[in-house]
Amino acid sequence: MSTLHEARWDLARIAASKSVTRLPSEFLNLSDCANRTLAADILALVDLPTYETSAMDGYAVSGIGPWEIVGDVKAGAPMSQALRSGTAVRIATGAVIPPGTFGVVRWELADVVDATLNASVNEGGEIRPAGLECRKGQVIAHAGTVLTPVWIGLLASAGWDQLEVTRKPKVEIILLGDEIQLTGIPADGFVRDALGPQLPMWLARMGAEVVAMSYVADELPLVVDAIALARTRADLIVTTGGTADGPRDHLHDALERLEAKLVVDRVKVRPGHPMLLANLDSVALLGLPGNPQSAIVGLMSLGQPVLHALLGQPLRELENVITIKEISAREDFTRLVLGTNSEGRFDEGEHLGSAMLRGLAHATGFAVAPSGVCLAGSRVQWLPLV
Repeated sequence: MSTLHEARWDLARIAASKSVTRLPSEFLNLSDCANRTLAADILALVDLPTYETSAMDGYAVSGIGPWEIVGDVKAGAPMSQALRSGTAVRIATGAVIPPGTFGVVRWELADVVDATLNASVNEGGEIRPAGLECRKGQVIAHAGTVLTPVWIGLLASAGWDQLEVTRKPKVEIILLGDEIQLTGIPADGFVRDALGPQLPMWLARMGAEVVAMSYVADELPLVVDAIALARTRADLIVTTGGTADGPRDHLHDALERLEAKLVVDRVKVRPGHPMLLANLDSVALLGLPGNPQSAIVGLMSLGQPVLHALLGQPLRELENVITIKEISAREDFTRLVLGTNSEGRFDEGEHLGSAMLRGLAHATGFAVAPSGVCLAGSRVQWLPLV
C-alpha cells in the first residue's frame, strides 16, 4: 500500500481500515464476553424456544369446552402424559405445552366455577411453537459482532457457555512535548495535560487495552527509543504531538530512523490536518496532533478504523444528518464540525477551536462537511463519538 499524502478524509479512513489485519482469537466464558468482538459466526445449539411453550399464564385445554381442571403445569416441570379431551390444566408462562393441547386460555379471560372452565379459545392460541425464534444450526450472530448484554443473553439461551472472541488490541500511548504539566495549576509556559487522562478512556470504549503510557520530551533520540520500546509490546502505538514540521516536531524523523512505512501522512481535514498513520512491521502507529480537539478528530478518523479492523469489525458506515445552520469548509478540505444529532438534525456546537475541549464535552459527534458551503437543510455525514 503506497503512502497517502494529504489524503482525502474518506479515503484516509478506508486506508486505515485496510492497513491492519484482525488479531488472533481467544476463548472466554460467556460472562466475560461483554463488549468483546466475536471472532467466528455462532450457530444456535438448540431450537429457540427449545420446546412448544405457553405464551401466557392460563389454562391449556384439550378438545371442546367446558373443561374439567385436572392439575397444574409449572415451568420446568412438563407433564409426562397427554392431556385428555375435555380437560384442562393450569399452566405458567414458559411451561411446556402438554401433548394433546388444543390451545391456551389466558388467565384473565377464564371463567372458572369450582373445577370447571368455560371460555373461548382459538386452536394454537397463546402457544409459542418450538423454533419460532430460530432453529438449531442457524447462524444467529456473525463474526465482528460486538457483544452487548442482549447478545450475551441470546447466546446463553442458545446453549453457549464459552465464545471465541478477538483478542483486545494492546495500545501504548506516548505523549510528546516539553510543555506538559501533569498536575496542579499550569505556570511558566506549561500547559495541563488534557490528553493523557482521556485517551485511555476513549481507547477502552473502542475495545482496546492500554498497556502503557509515557511522557517523552521533544528530543529525537528519546522519541526513537520510546517508539522502539513500544512496538515490542503493543499492537497499536498512539502518539500525541510532533506530527507537524516545527523545529521540535520529531515524529517523522523518528519513524524514518525506525524504517516505518507511512500509510497516511496528513489528511485534508480541519481540525486534525497533521495526523498520520504508519506501520512498523506488524505494529501500527497513530500520530495525533497535539491540539486536544484535533487529537480526538484524529483518533476518530484514523484510530477507530484501525481498532475496528484489529478486532475484525467492518469500517463503520456513516449515517446522514440534516444541518440546521449553514456550514462552510476550506476549499479542497473536509471539515469536522462538533455538535449534537437530534432525530437526524445536526446542531452545531460552540467553542470549535482545535485547541478547545469545552465544545467537545457537550457534543455527541461531528458533522462531516465537504469542501465549500453546505446551506442550512443540507444533508451531510455524521461521525458519532464512539
